[in-house]
Amino acid sequence: MKLNAEKIRNDFPILSQSVNDEPLIYLDSAATAQKPLAVLDAVQSYYETSNANVHRGVHTLADRATSQYEAVREKTRAFIHAADSAEVLFTRGATTSLNWVAKSWGEANVKAGDEIVITIMEHHANLIPWQQLAKKTGAALNYIHLTADGQLDMEEAARLITNKTKIVAVTHCSNVLGTINPIKELAQLAHQAGAVIVVDGAQAVPHMPIDVQELDADFYAFSGHKMLAPTGTGVLYGKRALLEQMEPVEFGGEMIDFVYEQDSTWTELPWKFETGTPNIAGTIGLGVAIDYLNEQDRTAIHEHGQLLLQRLWPQLQQIEGLTIYGPQDIAQRTGVISFNLDGLHPHDVATALDMEGIAVRAGHHCAQPLMRELDVPATVRASFYLYNTPEEVDRFVASLQAVKEFFANGFI
Repeated sequence: MKLNAEKIRNDFPILSQSVNDEPLIYLDSAATAQKPLAVLDAVQSYYETSNANVHRGVHTLADRATSQYEAVREKTRAFIHAADSAEVLFTRGATTSLNWVAKSWGEANVKAGDEIVITIMEHHANLIPWQQLAKKTGAALNYIHLTADGQLDMEEAARLITNKTKIVAVTHCSNVLGTINPIKELAQLAHQAGAVIVVDGAQAVPHMPIDVQELDADFYAFSGHKMLAPTGTGVLYGKRALLEQMEPVEFGGEMIDFVYEQDSTWTELPWKFETGTPNIAGTIGLGVAIDYLNEQDRTAIHEHGQLLLQRLWPQLQQIEGLTIYGPQDIAQRTGVISFNLDGLHPHDVATALDMEGIAVRAGHHCAQPLMRELDVPATVRASFYLYNTPEEVDRFVASLQAVKEFFANGFI
């Protein structure tokens, strides 16, 4: 199946606008993806027809809302090929999901003298929770570094993951380099050492099929807003045996069984972790986003990103003074390109591109240790998704050339 990006664009009303009198080219999907009409309509429809709290009431609206909400859990289970819908926990996003694992499983199982292994390419969301856990418990925090071509050094990984390791935390796909990491191989190393593997899938789930059982991930976290769903939605997958052992990290309504004056008991999975009124409308939108991605075929989405990179890559290499970070083999990466132009600050490049109607990201991308590894303060990042077209690739390159000329010669 081949994607028709031009047709898909019609489903995204935001993409039809102009920015600075130029047609918008949105190349910041790694930060947040745009939302199709089907998702927007689903959120509005919930508020117009079914707005009630879930799990609590017996009246018609409450029953309707609960049915819609819980249907998304089963839909998500199938989407990531989990064994049981009880292994799917709804959260506010990947950051919340990762913090839950660190606070619950981590604090119960990690102690002084243990080791936590992460990678130097992690987003801060999959770094700071482990950093704080190490500080709190006295465990050591060790980093797997990169090969010369921006891939994970698997020889170093094999050395670092030992019988002292309790947790291996790794991004499935780098939000800066686009690198696709070998999760199944890392899971084997972790499990041979008696450790659990925690995967940040925020950059992978929007772009490619995910089978958490095939990967043998113990925990897998991702955000809704990067995969066409509303903001404030996310998922934590965990193997049932691990989730059963874990204590909740937030307390209050919804997650209880019985409450006594001096003690309380928790309800069953998955609800024992989900306290308070959830983001009902957003979760319903997440379900529709899953439907939309399934209709497009996620393998085709990944192949579309590869086709755009194949068009972009040789053109970028023709720009003198441009450095691309990450794997040079585009088959080893997602549709994320981080780069710098000699003598230009990334923020200046991004601002100039915005004047051309092109939205890119500039900065450290919540990956400051990786920036130090690359020996740069920041990069420009262009991230492509299913609604980007080959023509947009060409216009992006032409604008980038014009930006370079402007800073060199004062005209654009």
